[in-house]
This record gives sequence, C-alpha cells and structure tokens, in this order.
Amino acid sequence: MKDQLIIPAAPKKEQLLEKHKDVRIDNYFWLNDREDKAVLEYLEEENAYNDRLTAHTKDFQKHLFEEMKARIKEDDSSVPYKLNGYWYSTRYEKDKGYPIYSRRKETLDAPEEILFDCNKEAEGHSYFKLTGLSVSPDNSLISFGVDTVGRRQYTIQFKNLLTGELYPEKIENVSGSATWSSDNKTVFYTQKNPETLRSHKIFRHVLGTPVSEDVEVFHEVDDTFSTFVYKTKSRKFIVIGSGATLTSEYRVLLADNPTGDFQVIHPRERGLEYGISHYDGHFYILTNADEATNFKVMKVAEGATHRDHWESLIPHREDVLIEDFDIFSEYLVISERVNGLNEIRIKRWDETEDYYLPFDNETYSVYVGTNLDFETDILRYVYNALTTPSSVIDFDMRTKEKEIMKEQEVLGGTFDKNNYQSERIWATAQDGTKVPMSIVYRKGLQKDGTAPLLQYGYGSYGSTIDPYFSSVRLSLLDRGFIYAIAHIRGGEYLGRSWYEDGKLFKKKNTFTDFIDCSRYLIEQGYTSSEHLYAMGGSAGGLLMGAVINMAPNLYNGIVSAVPFVDVVTTMLDDSIPLTTGEYDEWGDPNDPKYYEYMKSYSPYDNVKAQDYPNMLVTTGFHDSQVQYWEPAKWVAKLRELKTDTNILLFHTNMDAGHSGASGRFEALKEVAEEYAFLLDFEGIKE
Repeated sequence: MKDQLIIPAAPKKEQLLEKHKDVRIDNYFWLNDREDKAVLEYLEEENAYNDRLTAHTKDFQKHLFEEMKARIKEDDSSVPYKLNGYWYSTRYEKDKGYPIYSRRKETLDAPEEILFDCNKEAEGHSYFKLTGLSVSPDNSLISFGVDTVGRRQYTIQFKNLLTGELYPEKIENVSGSATWSSDNKTVFYTQKNPETLRSHKIFRHVLGTPVSEDVEVFHEVDDTFSTFVYKTKSRKFIVIGSGATLTSEYRVLLADNPTGDFQVIHPRERGLEYGISHYDGHFYILTNADEATNFKVMKVAEGATHRDHWESLIPHREDVLIEDFDIFSEYLVISERVNGLNEIRIKRWDETEDYYLPFDNETYSVYVGTNLDFETDILRYVYNALTTPSSVIDFDMRTKEKEIMKEQEVLGGTFDKNNYQSERIWATAQDGTKVPMSIVYRKGLQKDGTAPLLQYGYGSYGSTIDPYFSSVRLSLLDRGFIYAIAHIRGGEYLGRSWYEDGKLFKKKNTFTDFIDCSRYLIEQGYTSSEHLYAMGGSAGGLLMGAVINMAPNLYNGIVSAVPFVDVVTTMLDDSIPLTTGEYDEWGDPNDPKYYEYMKSYSPYDNVKAQDYPNMLVTTGFHDSQVQYWEPAKWVAKLRELKTDTNILLFHTNMDAGHSGASGRFEALKEVAEEYAFLLDFEGIKE
C-alpha cells in the first residue's frame, strides 16, 4: 500500500469536558451528531479514502469472498428439533442469503409448512433481521420480531400458521421475542427505552386488542439493570428476570394465570447472581450464593423460594466452573469448565448414574445444543475443534449411544483436517500468571519467526472465546498464517476468578496479558513483530486500542471492529445505550477513583505522538452497542497525532449496526476486506 493521496482530516472543534476538577479537551466531540451533515461528509470521505487505498485489493477481496463462500454448503439445513408435536428446522437455498424457517407435524416425512421465507421478507431492505420466533401452545400462532435498521430495536408481529394471515397489530421498540401464556392469546414482551435502548419494561398484550391498551406488569427502575421474560422448559411458569453484571432477580407467574401477580423468587442482593429452571415442584438455581465463586446448583420448593430455603444439589468446587445446566424429565445435564476445557456431566434424578461425556483434545469446544423437549432421553450437543468441523450429536443418556446427526461440510475438495495442527500453549504474564492460548496452523510450520500470525482476543464480560473451527479461517491458514486465540483475563476460560482478575480496577490485566502472549509467540519463534497482527471487536476493539498505545511496535497490523475506545466519555453519558448497565464491568466514572483508572487506559484519551501499526478500523452507522462516533473520533485523533507513515483505514457501513451486514454471505465480504488487509502486508496477492 502506498499513501500518495490526501489523508482525511476531521476539523478540530475544541470541547472542554470537566469532571472531578479534571479537564479533558476533546477536539472531535462534534462527531457524535449523526444528524449533522458535516459528520456524514466526514464519514463518506473516510470511506472514499479507504476505497482508494484498497483499490488494488478489490479483486483479491472478491476472490477471497468467493473462496470462503464456496466452502459453505448453500443448500443447507439445520438438524430438526422437536417441540410440542412439531419438528422445526432452518434451511438455506442456493444463491439466497437469508434463512427459511419451517416445520413438519409429528414426523419428518410430513409435508413442510413454511413459517417464514426471509429472502422474501428482506426484499427492499438493505438490512433485515428476523428474530424471536415463538409458537403458541396450541401450535396455531407465531410471534416474531423484525429489525430493518440494525439498532436491535425490533417490531413484534403475529401470524396465523393455519391461515397464513398476518395480524394487524405491531408492537414497536421491543427486544424481539414474546412469551405465550397457556391461553394462546396472551403474550408478555420486553419494551426498550427509546433513548438508551435498555430493556426496562415488561408488558402483557392480548391478541386482537389495541397495543395502546397493553398492561405494564413490571418496570425495572434501576438503570443499571435490564429485564427480560421467558417460559420455563416445564411450560408451567412465565418468568421475568432482571439482571445487572453482578446481581440477579427473578419473579414467576403460572402460565395458565396470565392476569395474576408475579411472585419474586428471591429479592435482589448486591453481588448475588442466580438463574432458575423448573422441574417437578421445585425451582433449580444456578448461583454464586455463599461465596460460590465458580457457582453451584441448588433447589427450592415452589411455595417457599426465599434463599433461606435453598438446598444444595451440586456443590461449589474451586477448580470447576459451572456454566449452565439443562433439565430433562429423568436427567440433569451440567455444563462445566475445568482448566479451560468444556465438560458435560449427566446425572439421573434418581441418582443411579452420574457420569461425564469423554473428550480427549486440548483445543476443542463442546456445548449443549437445542434441547427443548422435556420428555426425552436424547441430549443434543455440538462438538468441534480448531482442526475439526462442527458436528451435531444426539446422545442417548440411557444407552450411552451417540449418533452424529450432521457434520459440517467444507466444500471445495481441498480441506483435510490432517493437514492442520493445533496446540494449547501457555505464556507467562508480567505478574507470573500463566495465560493459555489456542493456536492452529498448517502442518510443516518452521518456528523461525517468519510466519505471519493473527492473534485474536476479547477479554471482557466473562465471555469465553472457545477454540472453534472456522471454514472461513482456512483462507488465512492455507496462505501460511498461524491463528492464535489468547484466553486472557476478563473472560472465564479458567473460571470465574479469571474474569474477576480482568475487570474494574484489574482491567489492565486484560491488556498486559494480550501483550505478554504476543511476546511469548515471538520468543518461541512462531512469528516476529514484522509478521504479527492482532484483531478484536467491540470490547475486543478496546483491547486493540489499549495494546497499541502500550506496545505499538509489537504489531505490524491491527484490525479493530466496532471498537469501544472512548471509555471515559461514554461511561459518563448515561443517555447512551447500555451505559448504566456497564458500571459493574468497567466502574462508574462518577466515582473519582474509577474515573482516574479508566482515563489511564481509555484508548481515545491515551492516543499520543508515537508510531502506530498499520490499522483497519470498522464500524456500523446504526450501531446501538458502540456508537459509530467512538471509532470515528479515535481515527481522527490517531491521524492527528501518529508519527508514522503506516496505513490507517476507517470503514463505516452506513446500512448496518453492531453485528455488521445482514444476510448469510454479506458478512463474508467484511471478513474478506479484513483478510485482504492482512494478506496485503505479507505480499500475498492470491
């Protein structure tokens, strides 16, 4: 890439931001007005600059897109699952980018009923997302949510599955899903605050009545909490949940009494997290009560649910994180994590059996799949690894026999998993902590520092990035790239304490872990700083911004997608979507101590006059999670202060939100853009 063009330069308009007697000067604060014509002109100027500087890679991008698309089976379908007498599945047809949802009554040989063909529904929309499909108990009606902007503000509608009639009522500005009571006409849904987009109210709607007459049944007034509603797998209760990062609260109502009053399971206590399922007269509770850092499972009778009555079922263990559990009529299935690895435990209610499914890889990922049928011996789970495509497996918990229902097909005829090698390696962080990484590459690697390597990280919210298979990633691996996932603190790869050590006043551990992983990869000869690249999105984009401020010379290139980089200003603005619910993750900067700590690592506030690596920054204009102006301001400030001649590209998708383009294959074009950016620096053109 050669920059011989005029580089965009956003005008500087000084804005003084004062808090705790500290004054920050933000010259690009004005970019937060999406209605300002000058803002749109600047974004378009950056897009045009990006197009000009990457013009020589456009054919390569198209080639990569077609290559990645060619590995994916276009006329594909999911493994059907059974619910209330019907088999439901999702399928795709060749040359069509959106799913088709269908069902068959009782048997898989029955005639197919099309619920929705999203290819037709998406016509005329640059963005389209259908979500929250929920069928009434008598199987005759379905509710669904639609978003045609990308801001995750859905509109709920209803369809008669017997006649095909679309009902006239539309419930706007909601989370997208509705929960049916037993009467087949009453639903509960979650409304969003139109400004902050926080899910804050639960309403009851009766089909056929005006939406204006809907009854508010719950209002979450604490702006650090969000609320949601669902039905227990036993179908007996409607559940309203409220959650903040560190605190939970649930209330329940019999599904056959929709106009009744919800009863609280246990009132919220700061730091007490719990989740509930229902079975045979009891609620089963996953909780961190009594300092159960890695969580435990408890039970309580329906009639007296206060914490004083909770009884231990699966005790807390220091070395085992309980991530979730699933209830069947005869079995309790527990999803655990031990030393970073997924395990599935199966326990009969009558206590005659208690065993684990066997797995023997160090870089695999396994999780419990869709198991909506309560009265079954079959557990569906999904297994894959860095070198092994995904398999959907049905396991008979009674006979212990398994059946592979579907293996992910990698088309094109060139993929052979035996050509690839995966490893789990451990770097030593600056405080002595061992930090794991999962890596994959083509066999024959010479550890002489010449191989290009893409290091990926996230490290926030306790979200764990498991080592999973990606057919798209083959476009890097087959061109000599190594791919590494850094399981840094801030996720839960090594248990709940791994998360606690990467948040609030320990947030910098996330960044230094990533940097120490990079240095270890270089020390061990996997790559060198001339060939090392890093990638992260959203909170992972914050990670990218922090590490390039702290160690810019370690990396040749960075891809930062929808990055959360203006931490202090955003966390001080409680009108921005999701801000108040983030205090337990990052801290509340209205507290001077948190303010100072955030300011010490906030990527935007710490841009300075120094060399930075080559960079590609992407965002969506309608992003509701990280507003477009955060990366826009960040790029503008980087352009002003950076002292190098390296490439800095900024691409705003004007039709998308946080999740990028809609449609099955449109997102691949964004991946092709990122991969072409990386490959170009390695001189790889085809």
